[in-house]
Amino acid sequence: MGYTSPNPMVGAVIVHQGRIIGEGYHRRLGEAHAEVNAVNSVKEGDLHLLPESTMYVTLEPCSHYGKTPPCAKLIIDRQIPRVVVGAVDPFSKVAGRGIAMLRQAGIDVTEDVLADECRQLNATFFTAHTLGSPFVTLKWAQSTDMFMDHLRSEQEPGAARFSNSATTMLTHRLRSLHDAILTTASTVNADNPSLNVRCWGGRSPRPVIIDRHGKLNPEATILGSDPIIYTRDIPLEELLSDLYSRHGITSVLVESGPTLLNQFIDQELWDLIRVETAPFELDDKGTYPSPRLGYTPGLTRFVDQNRLDYYSANPLVKLL
Repeated sequence: MGYTSPNPMVGAVIVHQGRIIGEGYHRRLGEAHAEVNAVNSVKEGDLHLLPESTMYVTLEPCSHYGKTPPCAKLIIDRQIPRVVVGAVDPFSKVAGRGIAMLRQAGIDVTEDVLADECRQLNATFFTAHTLGSPFVTLKWAQSTDMFMDHLRSEQEPGAARFSNSATTMLTHRLRSLHDAILTTASTVNADNPSLNVRCWGGRSPRPVIIDRHGKLNPEATILGSDPIIYTRDIPLEELLSDLYSRHGITSVLVESGPTLLNQFIDQELWDLIRVETAPFELDDKGTYPSPRLGYTPGLTRFVDQNRLDYYSANPLVKLL
């Protein structure tokens, strides 16, 4: 998780008469896929069993040349006679072609075994390629009386701090699980955030900045991270579609003030919300009331032990 995107997480095992002789998973973007690692893990003394074995794989084997050769061709070349597939790949370059390639080669293919669980494993991947738009996570922190900041003064010029060391670490983990992180020029100018991953292992998301009025600070720290900047007043739905189609981004974390967060909520352009509530009130020093969720059909609340609440109406969201 966090290392394969925009590819999915996939696992595979090879079984001969009830005994697992090979297993593997897709470890990192650009490296071997699950099927390749499973085949490569088979001991030399068991290689002769491949033409009598079954491969179980959580996602349809790929059929196209990308960063690696097609896994469907590997299965055919290794003469594995039966393949059990958890879920069909929604990516347009695969989307049933891998299964068709296997069947045309005479391989017995069984589909949709534990399909819901396999889709849930890759909620981001399935959502993005089904809708043609990134999976969107909204994230904010607030006081108990639901303010996102305090009145700033010479004594306290910085933003209010709601996180502790544990929740800060979890925030950086959340960033590492997204392709991009979206904010506004107003937030950048006010806080000069880096919005990268520092307290967790993994890659940093690519910054995306909305700067509708051309007021972005030219010396902002985030400009050193190759941000995508939108300077025209583009509708959010169109912006998300552009991130997916032109930049290949499948997931976006929104870290901004309440104005943009409320726009995503009002337009129902979100899949997951993460709210951290600190154990104190700001009272008359509170500024920027935090967003409020209205009625959302199918909304589920996931409660974390670290004063974090998660909300989602996306039926694929089962793993956090």
